[in-house]
Amino acid sequence: MIEFIKGYVDDVTPEYIVIDHHGLGYQIHTPNPFSYSKSKQEEIMIYTYQHVREDLIALYGFQTREEKALFLKLLNVTGIGPKGALAILASGNPSQVIEAIENENETFLVKFPGVGKKTARQIILDLKGKLGDVAALYAPDLFTHEDIEERQTANQALNEAIEALKVLGYAEREIKKVVPALREESLTTDQYIKKALQMLLK
Repeated sequence: MIEFIKGYVDDVTPEYIVIDHHGLGYQIHTPNPFSYSKSKQEEIMIYTYQHVREDLIALYGFQTREEKALFLKLLNVTGIGPKGALAILASGNPSQVIEAIENENETFLVKFPGVGKKTARQIILDLKGKLGDVAALYAPDLFTHEDIEERQTANQALNEAIEALKVLGYAEREIKKVVPALREESLTTDQYIKKALQMLLK
């Protein structure tokens, strides 16, 4: 995995930039390629994510680690791929995107290319309460330090509970049905497991 690339901006196109790193040109897709025009022939550092498919290997790049982190979180949403996540970052200010998710503002989210009501709702279901680390930079007023710690602890407990349910033999599709309701709670791992089992056995 390539964490970042340091090199000179050799070319800027509508879809990607080319970074010259010791004579090797890296084609990197970025949210707003033309924002790098002012840095042409200057050395920059760009944080990268390598996406691998059977028919494609692509690099996606970001100006900060936090922007990359938000991109990766968007990739975890069902129905959103790299191009969709990149389009959201290109079209919206990261702080506005985070605020829309935390405030369940579907009207704002459907303004992004390729995001309909169903996808907007999925973004909120999958990411609300999970953006504390990114929000610390882009939307610090949304969370206090205690909020961030509490949410991170709850997320870890929920993830552990999900793994426990898989070990117990529950299919991923069954678990996914109860996860949205579990995310509304702030529980210990054991409490999450008990609550999930109650819901699954109904």
